[in-house]
Amino acid sequence: MRLHPFLNVSAVALLAGCALSTPPAQVDAPIPTQFFAPLPHHGHVTDLTQWWQSQGDPLLAQLIEAGQEASPTVAAAATRIAQARGADIAARAALLPRVDGSASVSRGDSQIGVPLGTTSQVGLQSAWELDLFGAGGQARRRTGAQLQGARAGWHEARVAVAADIANQYVALRACQQLVAVNAADASSREETARLAQLSATAGFTAPASAALARASAAESSSRLNQQRAACDLNIKALVALAAIEEPTLRARLAEPSMSLPAPITVASLPADILRQRPDVFAAEQAVAAASAAVGSAEAARYPRLSLSGSIGTGNFRAGGVNTHASTWTIGPLALTLPLFDGGVRRADVASARASYDEAAITYRAKVRQAVREVEEALVNLDSAQTRSDDAQRSVDGYRISFEATESRYRSGLASLVELEDARRLRLAAEIAQVTLQQQRSAAWIALYRAAGGGWQAPGKS
Repeated sequence: MRLHPFLNVSAVALLAGCALSTPPAQVDAPIPTQFFAPLPHHGHVTDLTQWWQSQGDPLLAQLIEAGQEASPTVAAAATRIAQARGADIAARAALLPRVDGSASVSRGDSQIGVPLGTTSQVGLQSAWELDLFGAGGQARRRTGAQLQGARAGWHEARVAVAADIANQYVALRACQQLVAVNAADASSREETARLAQLSATAGFTAPASAALARASAAESSSRLNQQRAACDLNIKALVALAAIEEPTLRARLAEPSMSLPAPITVASLPADILRQRPDVFAAEQAVAAASAAVGSAEAARYPRLSLSGSIGTGNFRAGGVNTHASTWTIGPLALTLPLFDGGVRRADVASARASYDEAAITYRAKVRQAVREVEEALVNLDSAQTRSDDAQRSVDGYRISFEATESRYRSGLASLVELEDARRLRLAAEIAQVTLQQQRSAAWIALYRAAGGGWQAPGKS
C-alpha cells in the first residue's frame, strides 16, 4: 500500500511510539541455597576441565580426546552451531540496508533508421526495511540465544562422551583387577586340589575331599574365564567409543598405568554447579529465544515500513557516437498495513506464547534434574568413601583368617570344608573391595558430569 509522503511520516511518528509486549527472557528456577548431601574435600572449588589430564594415566585422556573427535553426537552438535551461526548472521544482516549491483550489455537494431548500436548499463539498487516495532531486533535476539544454546549443547555432548568413555575405562580397569583376584584364587584352589589328591592317594583323606577340592578348582577356573571374557567385552566397547584399533588399544592397556581415577573437587553451592551445566544454560537460552519469538510474532501484526532507491548510468553507442545517461531514485517509502489475514497472525502469537511456556517449564525441570544429579552423585560418593575403610579391614581380616585356616589344614588340624569357607569369604571381600573402588570412581565421574565438566557459561568465571 502506497501513501502520501506526509502520511508516511505521520504514521511512522505515531506507530514508532508503540511497544511490543513480550514475556521475560529469564525465569526463576527452584535452586536450593545449599546441598543437603555431604561435600567431598569441604567443597573447595577447582577447574574440572583438567581432571582427566591430572589422573596420571595418559591413556584415559587420549581415549577421551579420540572419542570426542569420533563421536557423531559431538559432530551433530557442531553442525547445529554452524546452522545457528548462519541464522544469526542472517538476522543481523536483515537489520541493515541491502545493496545489489547490476551490469548489462546488449547489441541490436531496435529502431528503423538508427544504425546498429550497443547499450551498456551499470547500476546499484538498495532496499531497507525499518525496524519500527522491533521485529528485526527480536529475530536477532532469538538467533543469538539459539547460537549460545547450540554452543552449550556442543560442550554438553563432549562432557557426555568423556563421562561415557571414563566409565567404560574404569569398568575395564576394575575388571582387570578382578581378573588378578580370581587368578590368584584359582591358583590357590589348584594347589589345594593337588595336595588333596596326593593325600587321598596316600590314604590319609577320603576321596570325597579330593573331589570337593577338584570341584572348587574347576569353579574358580570357570569364574576366571568368565571374568576375562567380561574384560574382552569392555575392550571392544572402548574400541567402539574411542574409534581406536583393538590391537593398538590392547598394547596400550598392557603398559603400566594407574588403576582407577583419582578424586576431584567441586564447587560448594548449587548455583556454582549450575553455572557449569551446559544443558541448563542451553535451556535458559531456549527461554530467551522463545521470548524473542513471541516478540517477532507480535511485530508481524503491525505495519511495516520500507525504503528503496537506485542509481545507475548507461551508454548507447551507435554510428561511432556515444550517448550517456544517468538516473537515480529515492523511494518509494512504502508502508504496508496488515488488514485481514483470517486470524493467522493472532494464532502465530498464541503458538509462540505456548512455546515460551513450554521452554520455561523445561528450564525449571532441567534445574531440578541438575540439582538431583549432583545430590545423588554426592550421596553415592560419600557412601563409597565411608565404606572404603570397612572394606579394607574386611579384606585384611579375611586374608589373615584364610592364611591361618590354610596353615591348620596343611597341619591336619582343619578340614577342607573349613578351608573352602575361609577362602570363599576372602574372595568375596576382595571382589567387594574392587567393586567398591569402581563405584567410587563412577561416583566421581557422575559428579564431574553433574557439575558440567568444568564448562563455564559465556561471561562467567
